[in-house]
Amino acid sequence: MLYAFICHDHPNSLQLRLQARPEHLARLESLKQQGRLIIAGPHPAIDSEDPGEAGFSGSLIVAEFDNLATAQQWAAEDPYQKAGVYKKVSVKPFKKVLP
Repeated sequence: MLYAFICHDHPNSLQLRLQARPEHLARLESLKQQGRLIIAGPHPAIDSEDPGEAGFSGSLIVAEFDNLATAQQWAAEDPYQKAGVYKKVSVKPFKKVLP
């Protein structure tokens, strides 16, 4: 089943995000290689593709997991979570309808 990871950053966490980014991307790349990643990306803190020093307000990931508990465990082990980038992460079942 698909799960949506709705992640909210701590304010002023851009430097922590940049430091943990290589490990975070490696985990997403692994999901992609397994054919389980649907979409992933950050929410810029301002209305811009490149928010610069404004940074990001969070992230959205949609990926396939066997069950909610497995998805929640994956989220708990995310480098952004461990580095203190995220202040809150919600994991919810997701049903893709379109496209």
